[in-house]
Amino acid sequence: MTKYLMVGMGGFLGAIARFWVAGLISDHMGTRFPYGTFVINISGSFLVGLIVTLLAEMTQWNANWLYLIPIGFIGAYTTFSTFEFETLRHVQDGEFMIASLNVGLSVIIGFAAAWLGVVTGRLIA
Repeated sequence: MTKYLMVGMGGFLGAIARFWVAGLISDHMGTRFPYGTFVINISGSFLVGLIVTLLAEMTQWNANWLYLIPIGFIGAYTTFSTFEFETLRHVQDGEFMIASLNVGLSVIIGFAAAWLGVVTGRLIA
C-alpha cells in the first residue's frame, strides 16, 4: 500500500510542477513553439537519469524513493501525451517545420539530457 501512496504523492506534486513550469515558460516565451512542454520533457529526462542512477548507486536509500520520485513525480511531470498533441496540432495547422523541430529536438536533446543525468548521478554517487 505504501508504494501506491508514494506514487500518488509524487504524481500530485509532479502534475502541479508541470502546470506551473509550463505556464511560467509559456508566459515568458509565447506559444508559437511548445517551449513549456519542451523544457519540461528535457528537464524530466535529465531528472529521471539522475535520480534513477543515484537510487541505484546509493543503496542505503529506501526503495520508496523510487516510487515517489521517478515513477510518481517525474512520471506526472513529463508530458509525452501533451507533446504528441501539440505536435499533431502543428501538423494540422500546416506548420510542418515547427512540428519536425519539436519531434527532432525533443528526442535528441531529451536523450542527451537523460545521458547527462546518468553521468551526473554517477559523479555525485
